[in-house]
Amino acid sequence: MLPIFLIISMAILAATTIIGIVSNCLILTINMVEKIKGMSLGSSDLILVTLGISNITFQFVMTANDFLSFLWSDLYFSDRVYSVFNALLFLPVFSSFWFTVCLCVYYCLQIVIFTHPFLMRLKLGISTLVPCFLVTSVLTSVAISVPAVWSTYRDQINENITGNQSLEINVPKLNITYLLPSNIIGCSLPLLLVAISNGLILRSLASPKNKVEKASKANSPRAEARERAARTVGCLLILYLSFYISEIIMFVDLFPPSSPGFCVCLIFIYTYSPAQSLILILGSPKLKKALLSLLRLCDRLRNEDTKIPKIIFVELNSQKTPDYLTNR
Repeated sequence: MLPIFLIISMAILAATTIIGIVSNCLILTINMVEKIKGMSLGSSDLILVTLGISNITFQFVMTANDFLSFLWSDLYFSDRVYSVFNALLFLPVFSSFWFTVCLCVYYCLQIVIFTHPFLMRLKLGISTLVPCFLVTSVLTSVAISVPAVWSTYRDQINENITGNQSLEINVPKLNITYLLPSNIIGCSLPLLLVAISNGLILRSLASPKNKVEKASKANSPRAEARERAARTVGCLLILYLSFYISEIIMFVDLFPPSSPGFCVCLIFIYTYSPAQSLILILGSPKLKKALLSLLRLCDRLRNEDTKIPKIIFVELNSQKTPDYLTNR
């Protein structure tokens, strides 16, 4: 029988996988339907589509990775399988981080008023530069993910230690010479850029000029869009930071397996993809409207299935026929 920790972890992973795939597929479906109808995708929509694809890929790979490590650990911890899964995991994760940077920088350029000539030109040409940024993000992620295949090693087994200790030490690990630069380029640098974008947006919204504009044009569509973008960027930063810290804690083995701290880190990692997709959906009026329509449809269908048919009972009052009628 499997330990309780493994059963709970697999159940959480299965639930978050279903939620993540459904929510990210919703992002893809809504935008692809508009594309089929002949409508052009905006820059933010294009970033959302790429984020949805990377999150779905990450969800599938992470599910296969963890189920294999839980159920067939001997196969998973073989050198070739372990190294390949590491590369397959790093690619969508690094891509998602850099796609998040693209989205946050896009919102920042749309909200903040810049006076520097370079930033002004960047703001004017952002719609044509977004596809280039996305392609660059993918190429950068591939360049720092593929070397993981050749960056695993095993500690030398000491004959004087016990069998359980030797099994623990003999698990393959990633080389620090690979982990350090890949972590800086794929995780730390995107996190810094997202934080800078968030800081610039908050400073712009807190400026006296913006407060005066908001007071003079209360509930204007432009003000609502700016606040919605600011909330989206802030939530993405918090989610990104929690995922980043959880990954570092698990890499340095700060908590032993099956401990409460380890379980909390695992939950943060499992919920990253569905939480990010929900943040993106709630931050887009179009996607939010589609989600609410879908929820109302599901609720209507559920009510129709559980509706109890009404049965009308007719009570017949029987009276005795008079004798003079029966004798006729």
